[in-house]
Amino acid sequence: MKKLLIIALLASCCTLLAGAQTQGLKKVYDESVNPNTQIDQALKTAKAEGKFVVCQVGGNWCPWCLKFADFIEKDAAIKQLVDENFVYIHVNYNPRDTKNDPEKAKAAAKMMARLCNPGRFGYPVFVVLDAKGNVLHTQDSSFLEEGESYDAKKVTRFFKNWTPAAVKQ
Repeated sequence: MKKLLIIALLASCCTLLAGAQTQGLKKVYDESVNPNTQIDQALKTAKAEGKFVVCQVGGNWCPWCLKFADFIEKDAAIKQLVDENFVYIHVNYNPRDTKNDPEKAKAAAKMMARLCNPGRFGYPVFVVLDAKGNVLHTQDSSFLEEGESYDAKKVTRFFKNWTPAAVKQ
């Protein structure tokens, strides 16, 4: 009985800590959208505008995913760099959803395979696609972190190195 009580208490603490880490951060992942349809639409826009697509794969459950979205939104120079060169989308992936819903599991598996299974790097993970949908690069976000946030120089370097102009040189 004591073990069950301790396990329940620890689970509650973990849930509270995860909620505290995302408190005040805007939820940016649309959990109702089919991720493959979302990617298809972004590719159409990218082709029309001469841009690449950056898929930030993760979810509203992921504190670091929400921190990155907030970080980009607040850094004007990085936001401008992204807006000028990329169609930037938040591609929802929730491993828990895939366990309970076979249809979501199938769509998630298709999306992850399409992006060359980037989940092996953790979340968020960034996948750069050319306008045809080819995976050009997968970026492990841990290399962009600094303390409890992200490093502006590292993030800027990542985006600059994967702009259409940089890749087509």
